[in-house]
Amino acid sequence: MPVVTLGLNHKSAPLAVREQVVLPAERLDAALAALAARPGVREAAVLSTCNRTEIYAVLAPEATPAILQRWLESEQGLEPEWLNQYLYTLHDDAAISHLLRVTAGLDSLVLGEPQILGQAKVAYHSASRNGLLGQILERLFQHAFAVAKRVRTETDIGAHPVSVAFAAVTLARQIFGALETRTALLIGAGEMIDLTARHFHEQGIRHIIIANRSPERAEAIAELCEGEAIGLGQIPEHLARADIVVSCTASSEPILDRATVKQAIKKRRHEPVFMTDLAVPRDIEPSIERLDDVYLYTVDDLRDVIDRNRRQRLAAAEQAETLVSEQAEAFMGWVRTLGAVGAIRAYRSRAKQHRDEAVAEAKRALEAGQPVDEVLERLARRLTRRLLHQPTLGLRDAARSGDTQRIRQSCELLGIPMNPDQDDE
Repeated sequence: MPVVTLGLNHKSAPLAVREQVVLPAERLDAALAALAARPGVREAAVLSTCNRTEIYAVLAPEATPAILQRWLESEQGLEPEWLNQYLYTLHDDAAISHLLRVTAGLDSLVLGEPQILGQAKVAYHSASRNGLLGQILERLFQHAFAVAKRVRTETDIGAHPVSVAFAAVTLARQIFGALETRTALLIGAGEMIDLTARHFHEQGIRHIIIANRSPERAEAIAELCEGEAIGLGQIPEHLARADIVVSCTASSEPILDRATVKQAIKKRRHEPVFMTDLAVPRDIEPSIERLDDVYLYTVDDLRDVIDRNRRQRLAAAEQAETLVSEQAEAFMGWVRTLGAVGAIRAYRSRAKQHRDEAVAEAKRALEAGQPVDEVLERLARRLTRRLLHQPTLGLRDAARSGDTQRIRQSCELLGIPMNPDQDDE
């Protein structure tokens, strides 16, 4: 049964295309039910994020990846063939390796980012709920999760922040250590503040204040991180509470001036404050950097950190790629063994039949009063003769036809040395 991946990502399709294909979590179960109904789809899972939508499937031998594309087009109301120029299709080894690279963060827009592993787990659980995980995909996803964990623990790919938002969080941890008891004030409500809020929440901060000109937008982000929303005009009365301040707005004038920050420091009894200004032009007056007990970083300061970390992360990625390659081959080796399952089962069934017949005959002989030693000897001879009969015929047939390759392979299967000069017994 072939394993196939069909999809698009940030490298193959622009944002305008990815937006039309992404499947939100609330639609995923219904979409999977429709996919399961497609003829030829035996197993399937769908990973859909802002940067990729990919279908991992095990298809019947007569099926082609076109059925996956037809489903995606139908589900999203797209014109047939419109996606052709953006889609990629991967088979077997390549499909398996791709999922391992994706879950390890090696195929992400931000190399090594950890969020994709959680998104892959969402895809896995959705497929499981809908009965779409079978022997192969169940094991493949579990293997991918284990490999991703090894990449995290055995390489430094996740040790060095390569996004501005995460770099700010990392610097805060370097200054304060544990962040659980700290309070963060985030000024703005754009994508950067949204991401920073998520990072801080994931790091355990339980007191996050979102300040923005639009209360609705501030409340939306605050709800995601269990924080509180305030207006920009309320910043002075809340600033003294903040151990961490991150600002990123589109304002043409500074949001925080020296006098306001100085007053807040006084109220804090000179407890240190970490400030990060991610805005261009700046939200925080540069002179604030000279205040005692203030650690102020600009976006350029963070970019220097990120550039160094990106180089370190690329080196770690080389180690990760080697690990992923080895583990992809190991999984593919297991998949190949599935082709022999039927033959192994049939061979074991035949051996069991020979055993049952020989044992039944031995029992009848014992019940008739025949000596135990004679019965056991006859049982052993009968079993040996029956089990060796078919392999012996095959070897003799190969010898008559001069098929040395078949003889060699048979010897390897039987675990015996090849000696063509030895006479048959």
